[in-house]
Amino acid sequence: MSGTTTHIVDDDPAVRDALKWLLQSRDVESRTWESAQEFLAFASRDLCGCLLLDVRMPGMSGIELFDRLRALQCRLPVIFLTGHGDVPMAVQALKDGAFDFIEKPYDDNALVDKILAAVDQDNKRSIRENSIRLLEQKVAQLTHREQEVMQRILAGKLNKVIADELGIAMRTVEVHRSHIFEKMQVRSAVELSQAISPLGNKPPN
Repeated sequence: MSGTTTHIVDDDPAVRDALKWLLQSRDVESRTWESAQEFLAFASRDLCGCLLLDVRMPGMSGIELFDRLRALQCRLPVIFLTGHGDVPMAVQALKDGAFDFIEKPYDDNALVDKILAAVDQDNKRSIRENSIRLLEQKVAQLTHREQEVMQRILAGKLNKVIADELGIAMRTVEVHRSHIFEKMQVRSAVELSQAISPLGNKPPN
């Protein structure tokens, strides 16, 4: 299941094996890493799935890796695991965007449920971002004039008003409207408004 892998970063091989076995028992794909440095060399901003991250490790700690991933704009959901409860650290990690901070020993089923929730959230984020990217590509296909007309269609203006504002013939506006609907794959101004809404109603360039 590419894109839904749970990455386990822990310097303790026994912990890595136990977690991998646990996830296999719930049919969750996983991959283990023995150090933060090793995972960081692999990581990219496009990674999807979930990261199960030990806090205390020699060399680079889990918190340091988390900070480095944020700097890379990697939005992989991170669940910290720690055997040393540290409330201020947990609060700060959550404020910085960690998905959860779990103390050892943990309940196996509860941990897997948390991982599945993180993976699901990340999948939805990925789908939403892909959808917006496709929408932006459609808008980019419009000519400058078509984008001017589209702004006015979205504002609810009639063809005659648009023609007067742009100093063009109403028939020309009708042609632009037809091209806009075709390129945006919609059939009406209402559908156009709904289609463009994921962009936050910001006017096209």
